[in-house]
Amino acid sequence: MRILGIDPGLRVTGFGVIGRDGQRLQYVTSGCVRTRDAGEMAERLRTILEGIAQVIATHRPELVAIEKVFVNVNPHSSLLLGQARGAAMCAAVLANLPVSEYTPGQVKQAVVGKGNARKEQVQAMVKRLLGLTGDPSPDAADALACAICHAHGGMGLGALPTRGLRMRRGRLS
Repeated sequence: MRILGIDPGLRVTGFGVIGRDGQRLQYVTSGCVRTRDAGEMAERLRTILEGIAQVIATHRPELVAIEKVFVNVNPHSSLLLGQARGAAMCAAVLANLPVSEYTPGQVKQAVVGKGNARKEQVQAMVKRLLGLTGDPSPDAADALACAICHAHGGMGLGALPTRGLRMRRGRLS
């Protein structure tokens, strides 16, 4: 299974594609879609849409994992980030791919083991988990981390057979 992770941003949208074979994760590709700072908003969103669509067409992921937008101190920045995220999601939806969403804390928890990890820690763990020889850029590392988060979630409790099991006081029995 191939998973496309996306770290949305208006200036730089990171992407990362990994393969999952059982419990083994394999690096496929990663990079960034960059927009011009001075460009019109519609053109910047088009660049993100077309860039992610190209990644999808080239690497044929089966699903997409994307970071949720968190509310910044500046509401205007949150709105702009939301628009970039929407453009990236549209590329996935137009390719008929399912989209899963994760908060930054969920991604960090899945990759580093703590939800308040620093960017450098995420980069280091992504490098280690995927056996990379060099450090991915911060935006690509965040996108790869999002894909890893989805891959780990798919192998966690959600993948356990639950037929015939009941919950008792927060435990399976």
